[in-house]
Parts: sequence; C-alpha cells; structure tokens
Amino acid sequence: MRKIEHIGIAVKDFTVSVPLFEKMLNTVCYKNETVAGEKVNTAFFKKGETKIELLESLEPDGVIAKFIERKGEGIHHIAFDVEDIEAEMQRMKKEGFVLLNEIPKQGADNKLVCFLHPKGTNGVLVELCQEIK
Repeated sequence: MRKIEHIGIAVKDFTVSVPLFEKMLNTVCYKNETVAGEKVNTAFFKKGETKIELLESLEPDGVIAKFIERKGEGIHHIAFDVEDIEAEMQRMKKEGFVLLNEIPKQGADNKLVCFLHPKGTNGVLVELCQEIK
C-alpha cells in the first residue's frame, strides 16, 4: 500500500450532502459518477492530497442503503492506493485477510477495486484500489 487514496462516506441524499461538504471543505465536488454494479452514486472532493468520496444508494436494497439502515450515515470505508492490485490481493490472502471479491472490480474514479472483510480488519471496511492505466 502506498497511501490513503480516499475515505468513503455513506450519505442518504446528495442534494443535502454535496452542498454540505462543499461548504465544509471550501471546494466544489469535482466529479460525480454512477457505479451501476454497486447500485451507488459517487461524488468526489479533493483537498490537497486527500480525497473524500460520498456514496449515495441508487436502490433501497443497495449496499449503501443497507449500511445506512444498520449504522446511519458516516464513514463507510478507507481506500488505499496500490501499485498492483492482483499482487496485493494475493499478499492479503496469504496474510489471512478475507477478500470480499476474488477478482478486481471496476470501481469509481477509474479504479480497479477489491474490499477486505471488516471482520478481519478491526471492523473497518478496507478498499484496495489501483488506477486503470
């Protein structure tokens, strides 16, 4: 892992949350993207090297909607930038971590992604992400 790539925050409603984060961070949302496979809309903000990703469910049964139902709005995951996602996934498996997907998936912001099960990471959902070149 090279650095924190972004912090993902689950929100109920972009019409409320995007303006809130724009005011709070004193910057505009630079990118909106739908990830249909995950039933989620994303909105990205950047301050210096730090990125924040807001996640809004597209469906009442989507993973973000279920997360909010259980835990409320808030931090959903922390993402780490990796150079070679497949090699990092193999390393994580060897170290005993449980991968939530066995092959990298297309994620938002031009990334390949894989999640680690939070039961093995002190309750934190961890995302590995690699820029698609």
